[in-house]
Amino acid sequence: MMLNIKARLKNKTFLISVAVLIVALVYRVLSLFDIIPTASENEVLELINMAVNILALVGVVVDPTTEGLSDSKRAMTYCTDKDVRHLEEGFIE
Repeated sequence: MMLNIKARLKNKTFLISVAVLIVALVYRVLSLFDIIPTASENEVLELINMAVNILALVGVVVDPTTEGLSDSKRAMTYCTDKDVRHLEEGFIE
């Protein structure tokens, strides 16, 4: 399974999914040791969601059409010097 991590990190859905996974994992590990954080899990997720929405608002986060678990050969070229979208539009660099 090959992933274009650089393009995936610009995908809002991917960022939120990874953030939810990490927060849930941290809270589960803390509960194993009977550590109760002062901020609830939902509050932390709301802050992350707000941060990602702000990034999307200023144009940092976009949807580079990264569907499924693996990226297509075309998607693997996104955000690289060999980006096929530029070649198709005539912007050969």
